[in-house]
Amino acid sequence: MLEACGGVGKAAAFVAVVVVVVYGWRFYNWVWLKPKKKEKCLRNQGLKGTSYRFLYGDIKEMVKMITEAYVKPINLNDDIVPRVMSFAHKFVTTHGKNCFTWAGPIPIIHITDPSMIKEILGNYEDFQKQRGGNPLTRLLAKGLVDVEGDQWVKHRKIINPAFHVEKLKHMVPAFYVSCDEMVNKWEETLKEESSCEMDVWPHLQALAADVISRTAFGSSYVEGRKIFELQREQAELIITASRSIYIPGSRFLPTKRNLRIKAIAHEVKGLVKGIIDKRVAHMKKGGNSNDDLLGILLDSNYKEIKQYGHTKFGLSIDDVVEECKLFYFAGQETTANLLVWTMIMLGQHISWQNRARDEVLKIFGDKKPDIDGLNQLKVINMIFLEILRLYPPVVAIPRMIHKETKLGNITLPAGTFMLLHTMLSHHDPNIWGDDVKEFKPERFSQGVSKVTKGQTAFIPFGGGPRVCIGQNFAMLEAKMTLVMILRRFSFELSPSYTHAPYTIITLQPQFGAHLVLNKL
Repeated sequence: MLEACGGVGKAAAFVAVVVVVVYGWRFYNWVWLKPKKKEKCLRNQGLKGTSYRFLYGDIKEMVKMITEAYVKPINLNDDIVPRVMSFAHKFVTTHGKNCFTWAGPIPIIHITDPSMIKEILGNYEDFQKQRGGNPLTRLLAKGLVDVEGDQWVKHRKIINPAFHVEKLKHMVPAFYVSCDEMVNKWEETLKEESSCEMDVWPHLQALAADVISRTAFGSSYVEGRKIFELQREQAELIITASRSIYIPGSRFLPTKRNLRIKAIAHEVKGLVKGIIDKRVAHMKKGGNSNDDLLGILLDSNYKEIKQYGHTKFGLSIDDVVEECKLFYFAGQETTANLLVWTMIMLGQHISWQNRARDEVLKIFGDKKPDIDGLNQLKVINMIFLEILRLYPPVVAIPRMIHKETKLGNITLPAGTFMLLHTMLSHHDPNIWGDDVKEFKPERFSQGVSKVTKGQTAFIPFGGGPRVCIGQNFAMLEAKMTLVMILRRFSFELSPSYTHAPYTIITLQPQFGAHLVLNKL
């Protein structure tokens, strides 16, 4: 009996040793052998970059550089790139336009070459959206931006009608109502004075969230406020999580951050699903679907299912929830960012502010802005394009390959991560000229392709088949807002304004946007 027990004990010990050896070898392969093999592959093809360091790669240095860069603000005329992209700027300057660094054991290829950017954006099947990393980051919003292959084709087809020009026309009145409420509040603040200092950044964020609430769900900002506030908190937690190496399985650890990210995701999903359920119940009772984004999406989804006779051809309720979360986050972030940097720049460049106001008064006078007039705004359109060049909402576009893939004359190993550097491309003097750092909207007087000489060097909304579906929505909303502001106020930068662009998912003013508003 004792011998039998001893035999079982030895067998168990042997199995334990085997398990330890197998998993130990896998870990060693993951954190050392595979990265070193990939590094050799990249260097043999002429790419330059940092040497791989065990487990962490360049993450510690990246976090240190970003933290240090964000401590000090900069002058208005300083180059913003070293502050916003301290890590990427340093290594692209050191190693060349296309180079590599390390996010833990994963190589990151930094891409700024326009021909490579065009190739990557044009081939969405091989160069896919980011996968891997910390899965908790995907709890913020998935939807169209996250799906691939046939799933992406299905989602895009069903969502497209919501952003058709004819549908956007019906949303312009909602833009007007939200803008009118904001400028009325500003006028109320100025009731006793001819001018006052105001941080316009939270006002523009609230405006953009209100517009999304009205146009996506047909509700006021008050009803949607909780979703907006929760997603803002979640974005800050997620950006912190993304700056550390992800150990597989660590998302299940009951850390304070993990628990909060999951709790927010659960609450947001419940709030959005509640709005959807009410709408679906209303439609089942014979009510119309409404001409907002949710109604159009549900109607389009229903028609797709009916046409093919099976629910697999449509979106599930969970899919619709994710699309609505994406509407909420991406819809308000992009427009609020565009507007705040526009007001900051026009507060500094008063002559362009005056030119924009003259155009507004010439086209609209005292009339209520409509879509036809908004589409005639050439000066404001040039200003917006220049703001999107200097201050793109997303400073880099991530892509991942899951199999060995050729890019230009380089063969990239499976599991390679890429960053298409929007901001670096937008600030490249070889493309834009020696005045690249200056605010000069006139450079766009003959359109984007003329100034870029047909190169894929201006990508504030991405490009290729996966170009941002909401860009026309964002531009129309921004035009309406600026028109309403310019007709009722002039503004300049406050002496207390601190210039400090930084990123929390999108490019934002770290210390707000303090302006002096003057009532006209």
